[in-house]
Amino acid sequence: MMAGFGHTTRKRPGSRGRTWSRSRPDRATLGIIGVICAIAGFFVLGIVLGPVAIVCGWLAMGRSWTGTRSVPALVALVLGVIDTVLALIWIAGTTTTTGMF
Repeated sequence: MMAGFGHTTRKRPGSRGRTWSRSRPDRATLGIIGVICAIAGFFVLGIVLGPVAIVCGWLAMGRSWTGTRSVPALVALVLGVIDTVLALIWIAGTTTTTGMF
């Protein structure tokens, strides 16, 4: 095995080109996950997936309203709010007091 020109293969592998910790997803990934959860929440489990989309969108925005916002993060936040409100309205509509007493 030839390393060549003073570059050995025993240096820290994977340290080149990596400037952040990969232990958590980055903001773009959180925004996309939020959009997917918000869209899926319109069809199933809106009361669960709506708040998940809100949290993912908020974290993707950097937990602040100021600064540059990515489009997927804002879309995830808005669709998550709409999804949660619609799920709450649906739950409130199905729990009527007629027939309980």
